[in-house]
Amino acid sequence: MLMAAPSELIQGGRSIYRSFLVQVLACVAFGTVLPPFLYFGARVAAFQNVTFQNSVIASIVALVAGIFFARRVNIYPGVKQLGAVLPTFIASFGAVALVILAFRFDYSNQVLLLNFVCSVVVYIGVMSLATKADSSIFYAVPGGRIQRLKDVRLTVRELASPSLPMHEGAIIVADLHADLSDDWERLLATAALEGVPVFHFKQVYEAATGKVWVEHLSENSFGSLLPNMTFMRLKRLFDIAIVLVLLPLLVLPLLVVALLVKLDSPGPALFRQERVGFRGRPFKVCKFRTMRCEELSEDMEERRAKAMTGENDPRITKLGAFLRRTRIDELPQMLNILLGHMSWIGPRPEALDLGNWYQKEIPFYDYRHIVRPGITGWAQVNQGHVTELEDIDHKLQYDFYYIKNFSYWLDFLIMMRTAQVVFTGHGAK
Repeated sequence: MLMAAPSELIQGGRSIYRSFLVQVLACVAFGTVLPPFLYFGARVAAFQNVTFQNSVIASIVALVAGIFFARRVNIYPGVKQLGAVLPTFIASFGAVALVILAFRFDYSNQVLLLNFVCSVVVYIGVMSLATKADSSIFYAVPGGRIQRLKDVRLTVRELASPSLPMHEGAIIVADLHADLSDDWERLLATAALEGVPVFHFKQVYEAATGKVWVEHLSENSFGSLLPNMTFMRLKRLFDIAIVLVLLPLLVLPLLVVALLVKLDSPGPALFRQERVGFRGRPFKVCKFRTMRCEELSEDMEERRAKAMTGENDPRITKLGAFLRRTRIDELPQMLNILLGHMSWIGPRPEALDLGNWYQKEIPFYDYRHIVRPGITGWAQVNQGHVTELEDIDHKLQYDFYYIKNFSYWLDFLIMMRTAQVVFTGHGAK
C-alpha cells in the first residue's frame, strides 16, 4: 500500500504548484524582490542602502517561514487552503519583526509592509493554480465497510469491475480488512505495482473529517497508545511560560471582569466545578461565572442534566453570554495550567458527573484523558459545545484524532482557529 500525507491524499499533491521549491521561488521573486524594485523605481541608491537590504532579507526569511507553516497546517482536515495563509504569514512576518526590533537592525517599514502584502497575494495565487491543477479521483473497491465514506464530502466513484482506473491522479480506496475476492486482491496488487495509491478507507475518513474512527483500541489505530512524550514535556514548559508572560498583563482586566460578574448577578465571581482531568484524576476547574447560581440537587439524573449547558440555556446571564462567546470566561483556568491540571490546548475536561456517565456508555472514553485537558481543543474548533450522547461520540473521534496527531503544528492550527472563533463567534456555544 502506497502512503501519502493527508494533504496529498485529499488534495492530490501531484501539481507542480504544490512543490515547496516552486512556491518559494515564485513568492521570493514576485513577492519580496520585484515589488520593492518597482516601488522605488529608478532610485538605485536605495537598493545599496543597508536598511533596504536588511528589509528584503528579513522579508525573504519571513516568507519562507510563512510558506512552511502554511503547508504544515494545511495537512489537517477542515483547513481551508487559502484561509490558513493570512494567519501563518502574520505570525512569520511578526516573529521576524520582533527579532529585528530585539537586535535593533535597521529596517524599512515600507518595504516590510509592501513585501508582506505582495507575498500573501502571490502565495494565494500559486495555491489557486495548485487547486485548479489537482486531478485526484477516488475509486472505491466494493465490499466491507467502504460505504462509510459516503458522507465524508468527497467525490468517490465505485469500481464496477476489478479493472485498474487509467485516469491520471486516480486513488483507490478499499476496506483492506474485508474478505475481498481474488480478482479484487489482484487489482490492489497491480495498482501498487503501477504506482497508483491504495488507501484503507479509515485513512481517507480520517484525512477528510479530522476524526479517528475507533472500534477497538489497538496499536494499528494509533501507532502507539502513548502520545509523543517529548512533545508533552515541552508543551508543559510552553504552557507555563505563556501563563507567566500573560498573567502580569491580564491581572487588572481580570479583576475588572470579576467585579462586573459580581455586579451582574448575585453569587461569586468565579465558578468552580469538579471535572475529569489528566489520567482520569478529578480536579476543580476555575472559570468566571456565566450562569445564575442554583442549589446542587441530590438526584444524580437531575445533577447530570444541570451539568449540561444548552445553546440557549436560560440560566446564562447577559454578561455571561458575552464572556462565553469571547471565551473570556476561560481565562481563570490559567491557574489550573500552572497547577498542572490543564494545558492551553487539549480535549475539554467534562464535569465529573457527565464524565462518569460517558465512561459507562462509550467504549474507550477514558483514553481521551491520556493528555492534559485544554482551554480549547480540536473538537471545540470543529464541533463546538455538545451534550447529547451521539454528539459526544463524534467529539470523542475528534479527541482521538488530536491524540494521534499530537504535535506543535496541530496546536498552532487550533490556536489560529480558536482566535477565529473568538473574533467571529462561530462555533462558540
